Amino acid sequence: MNSKTVRKEYDDYLFLELRLSHLTRETYGREIDRFFIFLLENSLELEGITTADLIKYFSFLDGKGLDSVTIIKSLSCLRSFFRFLNYEGYREDNPTEKIEFQKKNYKLPNVLSPEETDHFLNSISIDTPLGLRDRSLFELIYSCGLRISEAVSLTMGNLFFEDALIRVNGKRGKERLVPFGSKAELWLRKYLNEVRPSLIKHGIKDDHIFLSIRGKGISRKGVWKRFKEIKDISGIDAKVHTLRHSFATHLIQGGADLRIVQELLGHSDISTTQIYTHVQNSDLQRDHDDFHPLNENNDKPVFPVSRYAGKGAV
Repeated sequence: MNSKTVRKEYDDYLFLELRLSHLTRETYGREIDRFFIFLLENSLELEGITTADLIKYFSFLDGKGLDSVTIIKSLSCLRSFFRFLNYEGYREDNPTEKIEFQKKNYKLPNVLSPEETDHFLNSISIDTPLGLRDRSLFELIYSCGLRISEAVSLTMGNLFFEDALIRVNGKRGKERLVPFGSKAELWLRKYLNEVRPSLIKHGIKDDHIFLSIRGKGISRKGVWKRFKEIKDISGIDAKVHTLRHSFATHLIQGGADLRIVQELLGHSDISTTQIYTHVQNSDLQRDHDDFHPLNENNDKPVFPVSRYAGKGAV
């Protein structure tokens, strides 16, 4: 069984039979490529892979420090791949069927405080055209809670300044309208008026809002690279997706309804959105530990003045 041929046929299967998006196919493809490398390094043949071999593979992933959620996703990808091998007649069995992993406690997403978010955004140098673009891009990601893929796919036709809205193309082609704040609007207008025209190259027509220096829509890899550079300058430990997590958490902490946050994030299931209430509850737990007068470990005043001053506390 030729691995390159099988890999190409599998991608065609995901596209033509399952009709998965390009990004989903990329995710599945990366996992299969990693699995093929493991097979090669361990002198294993795809035709003879057993359940025991797969368990060794997942132990290998665990040893590399991958979390349980990632390993469960890996199992899901391989289940699909072996179903494809059954479908094409390459194998009659599916060695993934006997493997089940229990999800460990869900890891709470990393969230920045409003002050940390401001510090990160203010760390972006606006002395250059690309700096202005980056400030506009990350302000919009935070203001609207966008995924990277959603931000880089925005086109001029998705932007409605008169209503302060953007139309976002989310997962599985689901569209949603998301409002953006006045600060994001300020930086977006500056970028569109002062920078974007200079990034347009002769002979290249690209309607994406955020352009690279080559005149084409900026890639996800380009966004990751710029974010890392800004992160190192700011000293803030975060990922691009942290801005989306922070957007949702700050809304809920401010009193926003969970259903509204679900709509803004484009979650199909509200249980996905509820993770942000857990983040808020962990904040409440910390405050309780710090300030409750009966907490034996509490060495702070019973009524911290900084918290209650000017709020009618007695």
